[in-house]
Amino acid sequence: MVRGRANRSIIQTMEDLPLNALRVFAVACSKGGVRAAARALGIAHSSVSRHLAELESWLGQPLREHGSGWTLTAQGEALGRAVEAGLHEIGNAVASVRETRSPFAVTVSAAPSVASRWLLPRLPAMERAHPRIELSVLVNQRIENLAASGIDLALRMGAGPWPHVQCEPLMSDALYPVLSPALWHSSGRPTRVQDLAALRLLHDRDPQASWDVWRRKFGPAALSLQHGPRFASSELLLHAAEQGQGIALARHRLAAESVAAGRLVRPFGACEVLLPDAYWIVRPASTRPPRHAVAVVISWLKEQASG
Repeated sequence: MVRGRANRSIIQTMEDLPLNALRVFAVACSKGGVRAAARALGIAHSSVSRHLAELESWLGQPLREHGSGWTLTAQGEALGRAVEAGLHEIGNAVASVRETRSPFAVTVSAAPSVASRWLLPRLPAMERAHPRIELSVLVNQRIENLAASGIDLALRMGAGPWPHVQCEPLMSDALYPVLSPALWHSSGRPTRVQDLAALRLLHDRDPQASWDVWRRKFGPAALSLQHGPRFASSELLLHAAEQGQGIALARHRLAAESVAAGRLVRPFGACEVLLPDAYWIVRPASTRPPRHAVAVVISWLKEQASG
């Protein structure tokens, strides 16, 4: 009977507590402000402010000294410490449960373009080489809270290393222009870098793969970079190039299969810009060595990168 009353009490508490608002408040406390919390949570800062206002309304008293930046009241400091401690305890419990999963299960996170253009075509080879490994792939570009998300390792492209995680360079890359065979023929089969001026440029928002990088090395100096559509991912950029929408500056690791299959053409031959340490293996910060299955996947990824 006592246990039944306790269970009802827990259920009632869970129904009453504004759990989302408490989570946002805890992140704001740990990050030291509304905007920092919004960046960490990947939401608009107005959403963070709304959650905090709802929490204060539910409590019936302010948690912050309004108008003075991020300064907590005494009640806010006490609640912040309690919520952070509670969430930390929950995180530890979740981590313990996750450790009971199959020892052969490995979860890899990757950006959409890396997942679809580089990793996915290689997964059948992974299954043949290591049939006991149960590999799951998540499409995600963030590297915060890898462990809390159940991610064993992440593949990231960019200028690493990054703080608060373990980073290891995986492979370099090269940039070169590509366009569809149809556009190449209809544009008079351009083969000189000077011919870029007459083509529609497709832009990758990734600063490492911008046309300015190419222009600085190969020119032409008068190449205008103000015009042409811009894409938020290399995957979208390459799709647009394959559809004949213009000429793109592509990453070799992501475009190689399309070039080999004839869906894209390299009009300027071997002209390319090298990108050292362009891709990284990222793991949660820990002093412990990776599990055996994770170590196997890391070794396999390195073999694929060197091939």
